[in-house]
Amino acid sequence: MEFKNLTFEKDGKIAIVTINRPKALNALNTETFVDISAVVDEIAKDSEILAVIVTGAGRAFVAGADITQMKDMNTEGGREFGMTGNEAFRKLENLEKPVIAAVNGFALGGGCELSLACDIRIASTKAKFGQPEAGLGITPGCGGTQRLARTIGPGMAKELIYTAKIIDANEAYRVGLVNKVVEPENLMKEAKDLANTIAANAPIAVKMCKAAINKGIQCDIDTGLSYETAVFGLCFATEDQKEGMTAFVEKRDKCFKNR
Repeated sequence: MEFKNLTFEKDGKIAIVTINRPKALNALNTETFVDISAVVDEIAKDSEILAVIVTGAGRAFVAGADITQMKDMNTEGGREFGMTGNEAFRKLENLEKPVIAAVNGFALGGGCELSLACDIRIASTKAKFGQPEAGLGITPGCGGTQRLARTIGPGMAKELIYTAKIIDANEAYRVGLVNKVVEPENLMKEAKDLANTIAANAPIAVKMCKAAINKGIQCDIDTGLSYETAVFGLCFATEDQKEGMTAFVEKRDKCFKNR
């Protein structure tokens, strides 16, 4: 499938999605949201893909939403734009396969929100993060008010959003927004190494771990523990559980088959 504003490639068991509007610093317009939604559908159908990396072309991850498209919108247009973005990012967040954001540069506004829709964030030392929307007369519109607070806590999220402050990669690491900071030349290697480490584990178990964590964040702990117990039990119906535990007992390498 051809995409206008992103590239999609496979590297073994890993899918690499690159937002590709470098002249616009990969700013998110409606077409890009549609591309993201479509590529997630394609990845979801491909049983060979066990982990995903999202990054940006050029010197930005995603520098924000496309202001040139948004500036003359009315209320209805703004709502539709936000809904399109939220639908794409929610689809990415709900993808059963783990997603790593390799943040190579600016991750502002919609770019920060895109990274938050991923499971894990690795940042280059050149990365910058922020939700500058209040300085433009709007609120974050693609999950920033919701995922940022869940990731770094409401107090820090409110400070960043209210002030429209932009922070560097080390500060993002300090507040818990990113998992790791690496030199630019090592970014993709680190992301691929992490993706391959994840892909070496039992795919069904990883999928269920992601589902349990995401569900648990949204509910009370008793409901979350009930869900965890359910998926824990379901794992024992898989061939991979038998293989993993038998290999452990027999002290040999595992060979998971995603079954």
